[in-house]
Amino acid sequence: MSTYNDKSASAGKREVRFSKMHGAGNDYIYLNGFEAIPEDLSKLAVEVSDRHFGVGSDGLVVICPSDVADFRMRMYNSDGSEAEMCGNASRCIGKYVYDRGLTDKTEVTLETLAGIKVLKLHVENGEVTVVTVDMGEPELRPDRVPVVSTSADRMINERITVNNTEYDITAVSMGNPHAVVFVNEITDEQVLGRGPELERAEVFPRKANIEFARVVDRGHVEMRVWERGTGETLACGTGACATAVAAVLNGHTDREVDIVLRGGTLHIRWDEATNHVMMTGPARFVCDGTFYRY
Repeated sequence: MSTYNDKSASAGKREVRFSKMHGAGNDYIYLNGFEAIPEDLSKLAVEVSDRHFGVGSDGLVVICPSDVADFRMRMYNSDGSEAEMCGNASRCIGKYVYDRGLTDKTEVTLETLAGIKVLKLHVENGEVTVVTVDMGEPELRPDRVPVVSTSADRMINERITVNNTEYDITAVSMGNPHAVVFVNEITDEQVLGRGPELERAEVFPRKANIEFARVVDRGHVEMRVWERGTGETLACGTGACATAVAAVLNGHTDREVDIVLRGGTLHIRWDEATNHVMMTGPARFVCDGTFYRY
């Protein structure tokens, strides 16, 4: 549920009804765009995301009507920037629209800035517990990621230097840019120290999400992510997909793999026949509430 109430503006505050949800710990504030919502969504995203003065989240998601799909997603990072796509948020939208009665379908289409995604809803006792998202084909061409590369075809395990430190990068776009770095051990210094530097590196014209990944075996990869415009999050759906694709390209894993994140595990399958990446994982409601804007 979400409603924008401007009646209290004269009293110095405006009310925004919201739901908070998470997918493997990647939490967002959700608004029902079929009802009245504020116009300044970028500013609202910054306000609600603040974990001390707001509700606390990785960003803001608005579920809207669509002319080309069942629903449309608008997604904002915690810094107010609008993002193309979010895999975890897509799964939560699937749960929201079914559990809240906006649809009775168990397969729905979702319009995003990265194209239309298909969500398959797994229902138990009348509620969605798990969602599989067809994330589409990974984009590997450097000019489409985008990333500056010595290759016009693919950037796989290519060495770059940022602030006098060398990194072996595999670049993948899942509708948004990702750079995957395989390491023997994932450390705070890498994620929190090197992540921000890599995000803003000159080789990424639109910045990038940075994944540090450790291969456990051919069916499991541990990963931590520094997200563009947000910082470290407990999970990133597009990042998990990009990591799985990068692991296959580098010969580390098979095409079906569990990506183990700080907030949970996502099952990723890169289908050889269709070239589509399928992501399966949980979606949960946290709470409903009212946010006061002063």
